[in-house]
Amino acid sequence: MGALRITFSILALGLAGSAAIAKPVTEADLRQHVEILASDEYEGRGPGTEGERKTLVYLEDQWARAGLKPAARDGSWYQPVELVRRGPKQANVQFFAKGEKLRIVSDDILLVGKDATYKADRLPALFVGHGVNAQGKVAADVKGKLVFLLADNADFLPPDMKSARERRIALIDAGAAAVISISGEQYDFPIYRRAFLSRPITWVAQDRRADLEGAVSPQYMVALVTAAGGDWDKLRAAARSTDYAGQSLGLTVDLDVASDVEYIRSNNIIGKFAGRKPGSGAVVFMGHWDHFGICRPEGAEDRICNGAVDNASGMAVLTEVAKRLGRTKFDRDVYFVGTTAEEYGLIGARAFAADPAVQLDQIKVVLNIDTVAIAPKGAKVAIVGRGKTDLDDDIEAVARKLKRKIESSTDANAYIQRQDGWALTEKNVPALMVGGSFADLGKLEAFLKSDYHGPNDEVAETLQLGGAAEDADLHIELGRYFADTRKYKPKKAEKGAGE
Repeated sequence: MGALRITFSILALGLAGSAAIAKPVTEADLRQHVEILASDEYEGRGPGTEGERKTLVYLEDQWARAGLKPAARDGSWYQPVELVRRGPKQANVQFFAKGEKLRIVSDDILLVGKDATYKADRLPALFVGHGVNAQGKVAADVKGKLVFLLADNADFLPPDMKSARERRIALIDAGAAAVISISGEQYDFPIYRRAFLSRPITWVAQDRRADLEGAVSPQYMVALVTAAGGDWDKLRAAARSTDYAGQSLGLTVDLDVASDVEYIRSNNIIGKFAGRKPGSGAVVFMGHWDHFGICRPEGAEDRICNGAVDNASGMAVLTEVAKRLGRTKFDRDVYFVGTTAEEYGLIGARAFAADPAVQLDQIKVVLNIDTVAIAPKGAKVAIVGRGKTDLDDDIEAVARKLKRKIESSTDANAYIQRQDGWALTEKNVPALMVGGSFADLGKLEAFLKSDYHGPNDEVAETLQLGGAAEDADLHIELGRYFADTRKYKPKKAEKGAGE
């Protein structure tokens, strides 16, 4: 994306320093929201659950009190997002070589159907290596076949095919009936097992799946190929060729697979402060309300992934920012968007980007707020997305007026694709995350390696909200700045800037 260029003057900010906030956000202000949203009563805020209903009722009430008006496309608070959840249930698998049944000594195989039941008799089996050649094309004839795909990437793969997901989709588009990923060093079999057993959620609008998908361990492939009289090591070595076109395993397979398939209606919540100057653009504040819900099996000591830091803290900040901004009328429209299913691939944000409540070319900035309860008071301000827009100078000037120090490195950009703003960045909308949690990556990584996405991400006396309160004040001032046509005056892109 070509960065827009503007002439910048600190004098244009027109801020009165920290005094601009009549009543700064306090840790207590944020804690009251986090304690509710991350309580056991809200059951971890899983999409499509009673926890979602309670979460949206709470946010609607709080946002309405702040003065926000419902702003979804249909005039309500809610943008529906259709989801589907799938998981393994039961699978009967029988391989044949030269008409003889094979006995496989490994049981490292997981299978999930697109629909609740899947049956096939004598389906041909094919090993496709990494799935595509050096040009990113499927070279093998996979139509109507079960294919085994190496999940690990290879040096010869083009950048857009490094991901096993993209190669899987390429095979599906080429007509593969079933795609079975072979785990490896990058994606070992326990990772696949946890993913399948968690019954992951997919956005129905982008549900590109084979009729059957699954995963096996390398040990399973050794057992299968050996039982058929082949040599797995030779097959694996052949797949290193840049023009590998796949090889028949001399096998057919009978399949009878039952899967848990559940369709879910979830929602983004969208509110708006209408601006005084229609057509002058919009500012969007965004954060995801969802988490993993009841995430442990029956009998576990703690079954709920409460998501206090991720992202009840972000929704608390959004709510307090809305309360402060609602006291003033701005030139530009100001939107607040709470997204669903971020934890399953930024789904709610992608749904908003695909069918936005405001034209994308009218959005001056998206400020995403996520996992903010990490940094203490006095933390530097980092920008996730630094250098990707023309807004860094503006944001830094606002932060400095609040006596905040700046983290000038681009280290935080390591997380740019792991947050909702990325769904807008992909659409050439300037979207950033700004604040202290991503300034000290050591503290962030410590959280990610411990309580993140587990039952221990819950409200405790030690919950760090000092930096989050300062980040809330920062976002209030960023909202005031970007929503004011006198303070923020973006210039049109220079000819060829986006080319």
